[in-house]
Amino acid sequence: MNFTNKHTVRATSYLLFLLAATQALYTLLRMAGIDFPRQLFWGTESILFTFLMAFAGAAMVRAKHYHVGWSAIAFSTALNLVQVSVGLTMFTPFREAAGQNESIGPLAGAVVALSFMIYYAAKLLLGFAALIFGIAKMQDGAKPLGGLTALVGVVAILANGVLIVFGRNAFLPSAVAGGFGVLATLLLAFCLMRVTSDD
Repeated sequence: MNFTNKHTVRATSYLLFLLAATQALYTLLRMAGIDFPRQLFWGTESILFTFLMAFAGAAMVRAKHYHVGWSAIAFSTALNLVQVSVGLTMFTPFREAAGQNESIGPLAGAVVALSFMIYYAAKLLLGFAALIFGIAKMQDGAKPLGGLTALVGVVAILANGVLIVFGRNAFLPSAVAGGFGVLATLLLAFCLMRVTSDD
């Protein structure tokens, strides 16, 4: 099966759309207090991240321009897959163990903290990619889309950077950093849909 560079970029944008949608839906369900199967959400995201790594990695090595932006997408995807995998395989066992033995509580908390650290790093990279491709869109004439994408990318970088430096319990709510990361992902997907084959 042969994918042209245009097909690769288009597939990357579609996968980013799907991931932004699943993460937005996950956040809305949590905020509404609705019980839902996390295994289904995180398992689906794991599959999407796996395919996104392949397509973003292919785009990175074949692109004529913006290699750093493509690298940011590819490596943020790898980090996201690790983060989701930690949540799927380690959260429940450590939570159950902490319920039976209080001394394991700090260790369970460390696993959660590790997961969030990886999550913030991945969202920071997506913000960086949004900044790069947003500026590219501005230079290409699409100033409203490019400017908004670049601005949201900068906010995502700063917000997630703050939580990496100062910790999950810093003065900035974690949902703010995650929310701007998801918005950056969505706008990045819009930008990539309009990337020309030469780009």
